[in-house]
Amino acid sequence: MNDSSRSTSSRSPVLAIFGSLVSGAALAAALLLSLASGGSEPVVTGSVLFAFGLGWGLMAFTSSRFSAQPQTWTAVPAIVLGSIGLGLIVFQPGPAVMDLLSWVWPPILAVLAIWMVIQVRGHLRGRGRWLVVPMIATLLVFAIGGGLATVSAATASSAPTATGRMIDVGGHRLYIECTGSGGPAVILQAGLGASSSSWAGIAPAVAATTTVCTYDRAGHGRSDEAAEPQDGIALATDLHTLLERAGLLGPYVLVGHSSGGPYVRVFAARYPVDVVGMVLLDAQPADAFTALPAYPGFYATFRTVATLSPSLARIGLLGPLLGLSANESTVAAARGGRDEFLALPTVLTQSSALTSLGDRPLIVVTAAAEADPGWVAAQDNLPRLSTASVHRVLAAATHNSLISGVDAAASSQAILDVLTSIRSGTPLRQG
Repeated sequence: MNDSSRSTSSRSPVLAIFGSLVSGAALAAALLLSLASGGSEPVVTGSVLFAFGLGWGLMAFTSSRFSAQPQTWTAVPAIVLGSIGLGLIVFQPGPAVMDLLSWVWPPILAVLAIWMVIQVRGHLRGRGRWLVVPMIATLLVFAIGGGLATVSAATASSAPTATGRMIDVGGHRLYIECTGSGGPAVILQAGLGASSSSWAGIAPAVAATTTVCTYDRAGHGRSDEAAEPQDGIALATDLHTLLERAGLLGPYVLVGHSSGGPYVRVFAARYPVDVVGMVLLDAQPADAFTALPAYPGFYATFRTVATLSPSLARIGLLGPLLGLSANESTVAAARGGRDEFLALPTVLTQSSALTSLGDRPLIVVTAAAEADPGWVAAQDNLPRLSTASVHRVLAAATHNSLISGVDAAASSQAILDVLTSIRSGTPLRQG
């Protein structure tokens, strides 16, 4: 054996394997931060698959060229992952096709992973196995998670509760649930990505004195997905149609929590005669991007999270990673949350169209605990929407405790106080 052959035979494939895997991961990150940022599920998933397909292809080349253990079998996962990824990027199938494909790709990926394990056992020796096997195990986890997520979505019950209804608002149906009796009816608008179930701590207290309705926006909870992403005006149109077809006579008291605040303000600007009062619970101000120093950075970070969420839901990891319930971590819910988040800057701008409620009662409740710099000050502008308003700042309350914690009672009381003011014609009390 000559010196060249001896040198080649002594070279380990570890560096080739490590460099290939790192290159694939780096390319995936770069695509997600550029091409896939704010993109659809096919673009996000396709970018990751294409990047790792190139990584496996690089492994086949470098291990053959620079080591004594050529791993030519890695060309197979390179072709499979790369071609699927490229196909998703180019053709960008819609949600229905992606849902259909979710029955196909988990078993294919599982078979590929098992085949890869067999190839590793037959062709790769030494420390290189410790690099490749975890990657293969990850593929197998994705296959199992994807299969379970698909079966779970197919078997989950979408039937309304005994008091809820599904109503067609034009191309898709929305779920609405009303309890109590009398008027004016109170309409509860959940925050971004949340569903009607988030009002479980408030609706019963309000229902004791009037009709109170919770509903799921398109793509959330039990409601159908809309054909296209919706902005604030589309959401307001949906809600107006829903209330009309549900036979709920206005005017209404609108209650919005978090991003639900801009939604109800857009509704009030579009349908002013249908609004008799309003409660804003730690609601986002229209000028959040300029009034809150940390908001642009927050939005940029969570824009990426929102973009990734449908792909993570597809492999069953969204719920475990973010601590979400089964209903909140479905692919449909992830798509709805992503679309709402991407539309948020537009919604905030649209909400600025509401410049005055006149003398209609308005209570603004602000959670001061854990609030970002500038949040409480920005909330001070909201009471100016009405000449009959009060601003209640709760020093110990948090953003979420206003609807799901010990401070839900304060939120309920704010709604009841607006109702009392409307019915009696008396001014609102500060606390």
